[in-house]
Amino acid sequence: MRSARQIAADVRSGASSAVVELEASLAAIAARNDELNVFLHVDVEGAQAAAAAVDARVARGEDPGPLAGVPLAVKDNLCQVGVPTTCSSKILEGWRPPYNATVIDRVVAAGAVPVGKTNLDEFAMGSSTENSAFGPTRNPLDPTRVPGGSSGGSAAAVAAAMVPLALGSDTGGSIRQPAALCGLVGVKPTYGLVSRYGLVAFASSLDQIGPFAASVGDAALLLEVLAGHDPRDSTSLPEPAPSLVAHVDDGVAGTRVGLVRELYEGADESVTTAVRAAADALRAAGAEVVELSIPELGATLSAYYLIAPAEASSNLARFDGVRYGLRVAADDVTTMMEATRTAGFGAEVKRRIMLGTYALSAGYYDAYYGQALKVRTLTINAFARAYERVDVLLGATTPTVAFPFGTKTADPMAMYLNDVFTIPTNLAGDPALSVPFATGEAGLPVGVQLLGPGRSEARLFAAARVLEIADGRP
Repeated sequence: MRSARQIAADVRSGASSAVVELEASLAAIAARNDELNVFLHVDVEGAQAAAAAVDARVARGEDPGPLAGVPLAVKDNLCQVGVPTTCSSKILEGWRPPYNATVIDRVVAAGAVPVGKTNLDEFAMGSSTENSAFGPTRNPLDPTRVPGGSSGGSAAAVAAAMVPLALGSDTGGSIRQPAALCGLVGVKPTYGLVSRYGLVAFASSLDQIGPFAASVGDAALLLEVLAGHDPRDSTSLPEPAPSLVAHVDDGVAGTRVGLVRELYEGADESVTTAVRAAADALRAAGAEVVELSIPELGATLSAYYLIAPAEASSNLARFDGVRYGLRVAADDVTTMMEATRTAGFGAEVKRRIMLGTYALSAGYYDAYYGQALKVRTLTINAFARAYERVDVLLGATTPTVAFPFGTKTADPMAMYLNDVFTIPTNLAGDPALSVPFATGEAGLPVGVQLLGPGRSEARLFAAARVLEIADGRP
């Protein structure tokens, strides 16, 4: 599939049309969706109407926007008017929101054509998309392996060339990790840069919406469209969208890069080799590379798995069978709620709700949740000290390449360790991106991670572009 930038240019010039691009996308979905289980719902009629509207604007001599006619996949925890939004959970099966997420309005205003909703780990809780109530998504590069999670469906949609762009959400690595396992660029923006309005909440102080793309330039283009203040989100930064596309080719001459020991040690040999090769590539392009240690990062996994479940316990209390979604009939309200939540939630969601409720309970709040918040503050301060020495941090995105189905489902801790390198950035609220660099086991892609202080996305994209070129991708 051509790049999003090329598709938009062709549609705007009349060399192609949004309808033609949509037909190609729908054909690609039809060819492999049964095999891979990427889309839970393909909104054919809605997409056709959106494509026709873009072509009508072109015919009138108007500019439909920077994403003119670009097919786009949407993670199924983002609300879209009249389109089923399930969070891959039985408790929301068939629910159709009465409003759009802000990011949906923004991509449509920019000319994009949303084609459907993609599979995920239920309520975004997982690292492999094996926790979906509607079956796992398979990695297009090797269908015997996972695509990562929780945004595995969105990553697989781009990796399978069904769409050139997709939206995901990242609470502890849920964009970057599947991007790494599927050989894509995935970005977790600065907290507050992209509106969370209309994102079904998992952990509100950690969640952030971001792009999947096959190239750095396409990812920058989509994030530029998504970003900017939204008065409907109280955590939205009060500033306009940053200029990103214009800085993709800035290079890294003079940039100080910190190679962080805690962000790659313990990974497979092929992953650590790729990270060190990426450091060499940045050095060859003019960056200064120094080795750093941030020992505080060693406690972030434990802190995350107290903070995120605690917030989930609160956020998911709204799914009770009273107002919307599944309702299991019973003789009284309390029994109905218990039966609804028992039948509606999967095992991993129940596990995290119970963990979070325990951490917030009387007698344990200070010992668990309170301590986790102190670790979060230590993490924020440790990153801030690192950014006084360097401009960008470098490490691995994941400890391994994509792993076979079933190898980690029996051991929740083994699954949680998949996010050990991505979680620290969510706790800090800073931006990070994963870019493919080199290959590992079975020729599968390795993702390296670039991290920066708040609002440093332009610098991260410039460094990622250097790595993209060094890896032989034009």
